[in-house]
Amino acid sequence: MNCLLPYNRMLVLAGLLLGNLFSGTGARADTSLSADEVVRRAVQRAESPETRSARPDYGYRKHTITEELDKKGRLKEHKEKLYDVLVESGLSSLKLVQLNGQNLPPAELKKQEEHDAAERAKIADTKPDKKGDGRENVLTADLVGRFKFTLLEQKLINDRLTYVLSFEPKSADLPIVKLTDRFVNHMAGTVWIDAQEFEIAKADIHLQNEISLWGGIVGTLRRCDFTLLRTRLPDGVWFNSFSHGIFEGRKLFEPMLIKTMSESSGFHRLALAKD
Repeated sequence: MNCLLPYNRMLVLAGLLLGNLFSGTGARADTSLSADEVVRRAVQRAESPETRSARPDYGYRKHTITEELDKKGRLKEHKEKLYDVLVESGLSSLKLVQLNGQNLPPAELKKQEEHDAAERAKIADTKPDKKGDGRENVLTADLVGRFKFTLLEQKLINDRLTYVLSFEPKSADLPIVKLTDRFVNHMAGTVWIDAQEFEIAKADIHLQNEISLWGGIVGTLRRCDFTLLRTRLPDGVWFNSFSHGIFEGRKLFEPMLIKTMSESSGFHRLALAKD
């Protein structure tokens, strides 16, 4: 059994979770709304069946880079992947196109895709689903229910007014049911929520406390700084467009520093592409 597997999953789930977590206007937003009301409306929109059913199918390209550095900051490993992403009926599916800038044989590409899908399923405690996952749905009532939100100010993001809220765990003793809970329960940061459509426009997230795996025997995660940016398309559909993360800790007896970057582009409606 690979004792490093839970630790590697912790790093991947951080990117997926954070990466899956969280028209211009010159008017002021409703200043009477409380932080809890802003978040409630955001969750209501994210979980609304009407919102999902009205969402058109889309395709786009996703480029990811993962780099591992040694304790002196020297590059140990560089992994670069290019995906074609389809979003159909609210579910996203990824097809690996290139690995480290190279076109791989179909058999190798399929093997890599199956590996990626299996890792995502293990992190979410689900079975691999050929239909895809809900990576664009970054808010749920269960997730936000773990945090205390404070409304800080209103600010423009991409010429759209947003509510700026800070958040932190409600308790130091939140329940742990899934592997992701070990990470989620220690998150804090700032989130920008669009004042018109109550979609997340941006999120800056960090760990409040060190996370240990198997009592620290397998490793620890001391630092996680993660930024997520989302893009609103002209038809009102929102997508995760950019993320950047820094993860620092220890893997067994070796210090570890991993940097990640994900950028999506070329968004296009599938219905239009078929015409």
